[in-house]
Amino acid sequence: MYWAEFLTVALIHLLAVASPGPDFAVVVRESVTHGRRAGTWTAFGVGTAIFLHVGYSLLGIGLIVSQSIMLFNALKWAAAAYLVYIGFKALRARPAAAGEAVQVSTVERTPRAAWIAGFMTNGLNPKATLFFLSLFTVVIDPHTPLLVQAGYGVYLALATGLWFCLVAMLFSQARVRATFARMGHWFDRAMGAVLIALGIRIAFSEMR
Repeated sequence: MYWAEFLTVALIHLLAVASPGPDFAVVVRESVTHGRRAGTWTAFGVGTAIFLHVGYSLLGIGLIVSQSIMLFNALKWAAAAYLVYIGFKALRARPAAAGEAVQVSTVERTPRAAWIAGFMTNGLNPKATLFFLSLFTVVIDPHTPLLVQAGYGVYLALATGLWFCLVAMLFSQARVRATFARMGHWFDRAMGAVLIALGIRIAFSEMR
């Protein structure tokens, strides 16, 4: 009896997750710069962060955040600061020395560091907070059993992780990485500018 509701949630989530944003930018950067393994762990981090949003939405904490300008601003500025920080790090990328292009494209990235990058990017995003709050208060009927709502949450986390794993797989292809190896510093700088722009946009966003 909850299939119609689930399909609505799934469709809205698909449209949201497919839209380029901080998660996409971070997964692409990790995949191109450090390879498929790092990109996949970053995707896992993004997917894991979904459980955080689902958890406080089920507990009603999201409603409290939405009603408190102070809490919303604290979350907003934390997210903005993190994105601007990693953006500035990317802007400092330097051209590879002659003969080092292959080495640059295979720099080791620990699974923990890649996972944290994905988790922090999604977990601190106030847009994600408001998205899940809207989903669990407007789209999902409050009378839907908590167990069913939790099932929706598991699907959202798995679907998000799978989507970004596919993104990581695409952007870690040998041909793609070989192309970026020759202009990797420009790519890093471009992605850094994108992350900084997203951070600034988040910083100046308002609660609606």
